[in-house]
Amino acid sequence: MRDATTFHGTTILAVRHREQVALAGDGQVTHGQTVVKHRAKKIQRLHDDQVLAGFAGSTADALALIHRFEARLEEFRGNLQRAAVELAKEWRTDRSLRRLEAFLIVADREGTFLLSGAGDVIAPDDGIVAVGSGGPLALAAARALVRHASALDAATIAREALRIAGEICIYTNEAIEVETLEA
Repeated sequence: MRDATTFHGTTILAVRHREQVALAGDGQVTHGQTVVKHRAKKIQRLHDDQVLAGFAGSTADALALIHRFEARLEEFRGNLQRAAVELAKEWRTDRSLRRLEAFLIVADREGTFLLSGAGDVIAPDDGIVAVGSGGPLALAAARALVRHASALDAATIAREALRIAGEICIYTNEAIEVETLEA
């Protein structure tokens, strides 16, 4: 499994701030060093629009994981943490799932988690987490904005942090999609 920063062609960022959680993603998809799509949809609303999910990595792999995650959400009646833990366990132990190359960030009104095939279920200490090629850049920008421009809402911080990442990372573009939930 790759680390969270090696997926080229995407940046996903979650920001929890001022009674709001925002999940943002850029729209760029690349194949090698060629941009093949500018406006891909990498953020989804799940479980009656109560959960946000974003992915980095292979699109087919990520969509398969989101489908399994949504089934877990239904099984555990919307309990985000339980669904995340159960998916991570399944992902880590199932032979076919272990080959999937993707990361998920999932969030609801109460929690935010980064999920990986290594069995990781990570809740960020500060409510901010990012994955993908521009992930570290977006994470740094979001943290700076939260600390020094705290009057901004989560959606504005997420959008601006991705815009900044897109100015630096060649695999991140400015076709930014942001979905929010009120915390």
